[in-house]
Amino acid sequence: MATNTIDAALVQKMFLAGAKNLESKKEWINDLNVFPVPDGDTGTNMTLTIMSAAKEVSSIANPNMENLSKAISSGSLRGARGNSGVILSQLFRGFCKEIKEHEELDMKAIAVAMQKATETAYKAVMKPKEGTILTVARGIAEKTVEEAERTNNIAEAFENVLEHGEKVLASTPDMLPVLKQAGVVDSGGQGLLCVLYGCYDALTGKVSEFDITPATGDVASAATGAAFDDVDIEFGYCTEFIIKLDKEFTEEDEDEFKSYLNSVGDSIVCVALDDIVKIHVHTNHPGEVFEKGLTYGQLSRMKVDNMREEHENKIISQSAVDKANEEKANEAVETPHVELKELGVLAVVPGDGLTEIFKGIGADATISGGQTMNPSTEDILNAVMKIPAKTVFVLPNNSNIILAATQADVLCDEKDIIVIPTKTIPQGISALVSFDPTGDADSNKDNMMEAIDCVLSGQVTYAVRDTQIDGHDVKKGDYIAINDEGLVASETDIKDSVIKMLDGMVSDDYELISIYYGSDVDEADAEAIAAIVEEKYSYLDVELEYGGQPVYYYIISVE
Repeated sequence: MATNTIDAALVQKMFLAGAKNLESKKEWINDLNVFPVPDGDTGTNMTLTIMSAAKEVSSIANPNMENLSKAISSGSLRGARGNSGVILSQLFRGFCKEIKEHEELDMKAIAVAMQKATETAYKAVMKPKEGTILTVARGIAEKTVEEAERTNNIAEAFENVLEHGEKVLASTPDMLPVLKQAGVVDSGGQGLLCVLYGCYDALTGKVSEFDITPATGDVASAATGAAFDDVDIEFGYCTEFIIKLDKEFTEEDEDEFKSYLNSVGDSIVCVALDDIVKIHVHTNHPGEVFEKGLTYGQLSRMKVDNMREEHENKIISQSAVDKANEEKANEAVETPHVELKELGVLAVVPGDGLTEIFKGIGADATISGGQTMNPSTEDILNAVMKIPAKTVFVLPNNSNIILAATQADVLCDEKDIIVIPTKTIPQGISALVSFDPTGDADSNKDNMMEAIDCVLSGQVTYAVRDTQIDGHDVKKGDYIAINDEGLVASETDIKDSVIKMLDGMVSDDYELISIYYGSDVDEADAEAIAAIVEEKYSYLDVELEYGGQPVYYYIISVE
């Protein structure tokens, strides 16, 4: 029997089945991560993201499109972890924005929603690369539109869409050489297809159990996820504001405004939600941007930061703010009588030793993450709320956590959040050392951003697969060294990997080598490595500290 429409009850079942199927395949998806490090976690991050939404969706007794859309959008946003999780949450957000006004969905409505999902996700990432989850999502959306013009049978169309999605996924190695080298398809795209296969099984009655057991973050996090180029910022003022619209803000208006912003700046975000528009741009002329914004309505929450350079894209998402703030407030440690200081610092840190180091040099609080877990946006928000400060600097210390951290700004009304895009532990330490709690927020941001560029980072772990990457033949079990440039050594002896990595990092411009050894390293072995380093680089100071981090035997900085 042909299925021509889908009601809210079936949408609920399809979403839960999609979440359950992704959860069951998460380890397989983790194995598709292109880097041979033992902490690949695309599958885990996507699972934690969708399970956050599934928990809310499963609790709805009388589903309709509106309450389902709210649960999916807000739940996935607050639970988003890692690059892949953030992008998945944006796909859900765009899809739900279209379906929330419907009582039932036909093929045409589904096609429009799939297009909106892709548009929203692409808009959330400046300068996205093809060959990623975004490519697969766009291919699926295009095929859905084609099928909607051909048939009203949703099940039949869905089957053809999945078949096409597999073809697009199979083409991702041709778009990203790193995938081809590793002999894998994009892990994020594979995860998206897993969600859709689960949805299809519920649609066709192949699955009938929809109970959800919330997933937990118990595996290691990725050193690399879907790759996006950093944005080299040429413009001096980070400019943010909200437009309270006094007239309709059409798609044409949005495109025109974005075109204008692109002509005067970089790192652009323009997100419209109901009667407001959130703007972020790096520009040399913030006054002119404000004037342009005034043509659409009143301005609020205007903020201009004078900056030297910023290395990460600004990702802004909208969500159910009230609910998030309520949950944050319930976990906050402040009382009405606690006097807030001006500035505080939150760091994401793996390992008990590194936690003590960060607290010892000035961090107000730390949360676990990096090599062992990617904290969600909600985790970061809750931690920020526990710090008695008006402005809180967040140090993600991992490239796969930055996207989740940057979402905290628009979700937090009570405090200002400034994300310093530290990609490594050494960058985080360098930024924190430059932090002056008696200074102002702007000067501290400038100093911390500058400090990131003054340190080189490296880490040593073991290979979990045979592969060829960055010109190196990697064998399973090798000790591999990764610095800011990528994988630089793959050796059977760990000291050879350490020295080979340092040879490419050390120069006359540097004075200090810091070595942080992990939880799987004996102190005597660490001291032996440090002695070898001291002998080879006798003209530099060498410090050895216990980091306690999992997965990575050594984290090393040169500064």
